[in-house]
Amino acid sequence: MARLLAFTVLLAACAVSGAHAGSVDPIEKVLQMIGGLQGKIQAEGSDAQKVYDEFSEFCESRSRELEYEITTGKGQVGKLEATIANEAATAENLNSKIDDVVASISTDEADLKAATGIRGQENAAFRAEEKELIDVVGTLERAISILERELAKSGSASMMQLKGANSITQALSIMVEASSLSSADSSQLSACLQNSQQSDDSEDALGAPAAAVYKGKSGGIVETLEDLHEKAETQLAKARGAESKSAQAFQMLAQSLNDEIKYATKDMNTAKKNLEASAEGKATAEGDLSGTTTDLTEDTKALSTLHQSCMTGAEDFEAETKSRGEELHALATAKKVIQEMTAGATSQSLNRSAM
Repeated sequence: MARLLAFTVLLAACAVSGAHAGSVDPIEKVLQMIGGLQGKIQAEGSDAQKVYDEFSEFCESRSRELEYEITTGKGQVGKLEATIANEAATAENLNSKIDDVVASISTDEADLKAATGIRGQENAAFRAEEKELIDVVGTLERAISILERELAKSGSASMMQLKGANSITQALSIMVEASSLSSADSSQLSACLQNSQQSDDSEDALGAPAAAVYKGKSGGIVETLEDLHEKAETQLAKARGAESKSAQAFQMLAQSLNDEIKYATKDMNTAKKNLEASAEGKATAEGDLSGTTTDLTEDTKALSTLHQSCMTGAEDFEAETKSRGEELHALATAKKVIQEMTAGATSQSLNRSAM
């Protein structure tokens, strides 16, 4: 600016010298030149103001955008962190539930296996008892039929021997000797009589001496075997009833355990699906958090850079505006100086002309 002022003053001096030489064109040209410079500087200032206004509007708009994105990003980070923490807690609860359900299923399966084993043993024992009792009933029916047939024969040796028998054991031996009864059937009936003797009262024992047997039963050997046959059938019916109740109880228990296993397995599968969904949700949230954090960091840096750039732009504009103001002031001063010097030169010229 100092050089511009000096140049302007020099132009003014030249203009004055030209004026002393009798010409005013140089002065006018200098004034025109100064006016042109003033106009150019003012135009540049106007253009610079427009550019700065646009730049300032951009700074404000972009700053608002970045501040909004930063605020939104921070909110998203908070939500994503909460989501991750929630999914982690959900996964922990689901894993615990799955462990509990697995333990419950294992217990139910073990109970079902044990109950099935016991039921198998009970059924095997029943089948053996049932077979034995069916054999006993069949043997008793055959023995009773043979006895009734033999006793119905009047005058036969077998009939006389049977009527003279003083015990059931002796009667069975007579029937074996007469080939009316097999030795196996006789042995089975003897064992049955022995078992009945041990379970009955001493006064009603089937294996007691013949006199006691016949007194107790009041009907002889046939009636005794019929009584034994009735007891065997009763025992068979009782065994079958007990087996039916045991089988029904097992079926109910097995159904209950199978239902528990079924529903527990369903719960476990649901928990596993939910666990998988929770893991996917957590992974997605973690990926989003990483991207959002990166964007937030970039937006924060961009805002800082924008602020610095806008401040620098404002400072440059202010400095340029000040410089243009000083230039315009210098030009105005120079113009004033020229006008004053020109006015003095013109006055002197008029005075010489008057002389």
